[in-house]
Amino acid sequence: MEPQLLHSVTDSVATVVIRHPAKRNAMTAAMWGSLPPLLETLAADPEVRALVLTGAGGTFCAGADISTLRDSPLEAQRLAVAAEEALAAFPKPTLAAVRGHCVGGGAQLAAACDLRFAEEGARFGVTPARLGIVYPASATRRLASLVGPATAKYLLFSGELIDTGRALRTGLVDEVLPGGALDERVAEFTRILTSRSQLTQAAAKEFANGRTDRDPYWAERARESGDTAEGVAAFLGRRDPRFTWSVPTPGRSGRAT
Repeated sequence: MEPQLLHSVTDSVATVVIRHPAKRNAMTAAMWGSLPPLLETLAADPEVRALVLTGAGGTFCAGADISTLRDSPLEAQRLAVAAEEALAAFPKPTLAAVRGHCVGGGAQLAAACDLRFAEEGARFGVTPARLGIVYPASATRRLASLVGPATAKYLLFSGELIDTGRALRTGLVDEVLPGGALDERVAEFTRILTSRSQLTQAAAKEFANGRTDRDPYWAERARESGDTAEGVAAFLGRRDPRFTWSVPTPGRSGRAT
């Protein structure tokens, strides 16, 4: 099978699957390059309210395809950073569903997601020190913000793999599921995500990612949208809310529709 990124949209959830079975879903240059435009397309789809990134079969992603580093390591890293940044900038909630190895560039992609759920037995590692590669500044900062400077240094300095127990304790993953339960939990949780206010989620994502200049913008969106009034009315009426604000797509303001 040709290495590729597969995608589908079901019940307002986009799923992107990393598939390169010959090399444990390692990312080729073409795969890195195809991720930003794919994410742009999915972000612009008003039906998409959340995104799941996962790997085909029993592993998430073993990192970059090392053969692609032989000729132009700087270009390979540029493509990886562009893909990571596009994933981090995706305007709707993102979740990495991890089985097996999540190593190198795979860990870089998982860290760029908002949340990470892992199946017991998964292994995580950040391995540039094994290859003499300078890990990108953006990826280093993102890793340190998740696990703290000490654990980030442990992972980066050693290139050692850690298990799901340590990944959970350090904040690298948010939930660990027993074998066979990952898909069900991801489906359940994304149903929760798609039922919640996109207004709340979009503002929270910006604020949590460090944006500090958009308080007036989000206050205005909240006033215009009517989502707060709807949420309060639904709570008092003991019914499910019908939120109408959606993340803006090109040419749209993001007002209630």
